[in-house]
Amino acid sequence: MIDLVKKFFSKRTDDNTGNTRKKSSEDILVSTCALLLEMSVIDGEFSETEKQKILSILKEEYALPEEYAEALLETSKERLDDSTDLWRFASLINQSYSVEEKERIIEMIWRIAYADGTLEKHEDYLVHKLANLLRLTHKQLINAKLKAKP
Repeated sequence: MIDLVKKFFSKRTDDNTGNTRKKSSEDILVSTCALLLEMSVIDGEFSETEKQKILSILKEEYALPEEYAEALLETSKERLDDSTDLWRFASLINQSYSVEEKERIIEMIWRIAYADGTLEKHEDYLVHKLANLLRLTHKQLINAKLKAKP
């Protein structure tokens, strides 16, 4: 699966800024998707609704074709399974994204939290933790929540 993701990003960035940006873009998307996945599994289940919501977000936000969105999801799941914490994903995002881009990620995370129509206390806890890892203020967190709330 990772080969499909790498192939996609090599096509998208060869004309832009080269291999450094390609790896960075790929890793950032994997990190972002890993945070979305963590939110979707925090309740111990990974429902089809949550999976489809993540795929929809990836296709909408990053203009990914279905095939690449699914490959990115699988690659991110593997990396998340191999990880001991979320800090490494958040750290890469912090190094590469602006405050506005990080606010958008938190908004996407809220959308996953609300995918099943309810916000449970462990989901609320996790999104607060992720906002903290992404160095966002409480106000930024709440603004993103209001944008994402159905």
